[in-house]
Amino acid sequence: MYKQTIVIRSDLGMGKGKIAAQSSHASLGAYKKVAKAHPDVARAWEAEGQMKVVLKVQGEEELLEFYNKGKAAGIPCELIHDAGHTQVEPGSITCFAAGPWNANELDAIFGKLKLL
Repeated sequence: MYKQTIVIRSDLGMGKGKIAAQSSHASLGAYKKVAKAHPDVARAWEAEGQMKVVLKVQGEEELLEFYNKGKAAGIPCELIHDAGHTQVEPGSITCFAAGPWNANELDAIFGKLKLL
């Protein structure tokens, strides 16, 4: 089973719409990486219904810690820096997406984080 994990910073005070937009950027970016490097995984994820989970961390340091853990495990990840036109400072790291990838591998790394 495959899924995608999206991890959001909770300390930025982003509104619901901003979180949705940032999550979408991350989701699409990570998906494109997987589709290019692992098209079989992308197709399987699509066929299974494109499962996603959105989790939260307390700040940039924790977000980067988990991003780096995902990358070190060989999972395609997409880190998002905001342009700063609305709610956050330009260049702020807002979130990242990991996968789609094997759900068990994602859970082993991100499973202790709380749902957004």
